[in-house]
Amino acid sequence: MPEIENTLGSLRQKRGLSAIQLAKLVGVSRQTVYAIEAGTYVPNTTIALKLARALETSVDELFALAADAPAPELRSEQASLLPGSETLQSGQPVQLCQVEKRLMACAPSALPWYFPASDAIVEESRGAEGKTKVQVFSNEGDFSHRILVAGCDPGISVLARHVQAAGVELVLAHRNSSQSLALLKEGCIHIAGTHLRDDSSGESNIPEISKLFAKNAVAVITFAVWEEGIVTARNNPKNIRAIEDLARPEVTLVNREKGAGSRSLLDAHLKRANIDPKKVRGYADPTAPGHLPAAWRVLSGAGDCCIATRAVARTFGLGFVPLVSERYDLAVRRGHLELPGVQALLDTLSRSNFRRELESLGGYDTSGAGRRLL
Repeated sequence: MPEIENTLGSLRQKRGLSAIQLAKLVGVSRQTVYAIEAGTYVPNTTIALKLARALETSVDELFALAADAPAPELRSEQASLLPGSETLQSGQPVQLCQVEKRLMACAPSALPWYFPASDAIVEESRGAEGKTKVQVFSNEGDFSHRILVAGCDPGISVLARHVQAAGVELVLAHRNSSQSLALLKEGCIHIAGTHLRDDSSGESNIPEISKLFAKNAVAVITFAVWEEGIVTARNNPKNIRAIEDLARPEVTLVNREKGAGSRSLLDAHLKRANIDPKKVRGYADPTAPGHLPAAWRVLSGAGDCCIATRAVARTFGLGFVPLVSERYDLAVRRGHLELPGVQALLDTLSRSNFRRELESLGGYDTSGAGRRLL
């Protein structure tokens, strides 16, 4: 049941306006109008006021709080696991599909084993100032409705799916926290995801952002609080229970690249335990560029453990030893806050259906999602 009820559809039809006409009057997409009418997207204050003005009515007549109702309990179904699937652990995600009389459950791959979505191909190699010539597939391509987000949390893909209901597409660039903030500083992206913890104060992200940006240059909004720790092989055959176990000669670590929040967390815990990183087997070896790639190497047997989130461990059915709960934040240049796409993203953070799905992955606390910190 939607949290906000609306009369947009009936009032629009009463005024003799099509969804396209109303969208042009308000400055949003036709899909956004349909999403609001369906109750899958709640507009921000600016859009609500524009809708009321276009329909010659009040915001109160357009929108009202739905009657309070308890959150529905998740229902249980009997499903058939797709033959050939590995044994799944409790909590692992699956996708469902009705095939004739059977409800089939298929475990989605945590890594994209398919050709990625694209809009163009590179025509010329990189030129001066990092520019390159590309051939665009569609002559009608308009990319202004997209928001470019850099970060390392796989949970951003959940946000991207929910933002699509408002007609906004997120383009996700996989970068670690330090790289993401650097791209934001260079003006290359709209939003940077970060989880850099200041070891002296225990504060997440704000100290590092304050070093990089001038005062009032960026806004910082909470995405979620997540659990990060040691991801181990399934059933934890090396009996890894604490950070000190990483120094055992028979344990091999899959490490992250410099600048990654996970590597900073590892370094802080090694320092606290008085462990020389040189004594950790795998510390200086070629690194994994992300939480999912690191966990994949543990799953494939290339290492015994890595530092990643509980949700990543759960996705692969791996073991998890918690080390810390920390905030993953979104940094946005203040000049971008009023972009319709950014507004739709921020609105989505407060939606219960988005929060419910993200928390179902395990290890996420979304109670503060959307809260502005800076």
